[in-house]
Amino acid sequence: MERLGEHLHKLRLQKSAERLEALLQQAATEELPYADFLEQVLGEEVAAKTAKNISMRTAMARFPFVKPLETFDFTYQPSIDKRQVLTLASCHYIEHGDNVIVLGPPGVGKTHLAVSLGIKAIEAGYRVLFTSAAQLIATLTKALAEGRLDEKLKLFTTPRLLIIDEIGYLPIDRVGANLFFQLISRRYERGPMILTSNQSFGAWGEVFGDRVIATAILDRLLHHAVTLNIRGNSYRLKEKLKAGLVRSFDEQSQPGGEI
Repeated sequence: MERLGEHLHKLRLQKSAERLEALLQQAATEELPYADFLEQVLGEEVAAKTAKNISMRTAMARFPFVKPLETFDFTYQPSIDKRQVLTLASCHYIEHGDNVIVLGPPGVGKTHLAVSLGIKAIEAGYRVLFTSAAQLIATLTKALAEGRLDEKLKLFTTPRLLIIDEIGYLPIDRVGANLFFQLISRRYERGPMILTSNQSFGAWGEVFGDRVIATAILDRLLHHAVTLNIRGNSYRLKEKLKAGLVRSFDEQSQPGGEI
């Protein structure tokens, strides 16, 4: 037992070292064949290392929170095609180089979906990075002033999947729009992205303060893209809706309703 433990530690098979005695007892009790016992030992080690790697890559992704796709309430947002989202969860869009753009008003779960799909990508072995649009622009603007723009662009270009959240919540000046365009151009047909926005594509000219730049950005983003348009109520207002304190999205959409 002592020699086995030393071998396992030297091979950095920590999980097997911790579980060795229990695994041996189980194998003796169940009279496992040698091959089955070895498969069980290696299987637990692989599972432990995989879980550790996923945890590390999840931390490196800089998500604002960690919510798996299984916790998303599709019944509350019937405008979303659940089958389409589950297809995206298979991560084939990453291999195809397709972007995913999630549109909808505040509070409908855009960020939740983006994070959940990011987690699925990490579980599939991809490197993921999450950033808000405001944080991205601020980082690139600072890098430009410090003469380190290429270095920072590489930071956002290297991850296989880049998630940019909340496009349109804050106005972007001309410098920021140009920097955003440079990043989109670098990732064009090389690295897929997930983007969320509370603004329709037609309003992106105002968001970026320049319709020409906005058109150039959308041209590259939409060339290979899947768009999810969420039309529903805010999760944050769920309890107020139940109490009748605010009007639902359907009621607001009726003639005479306020949107």
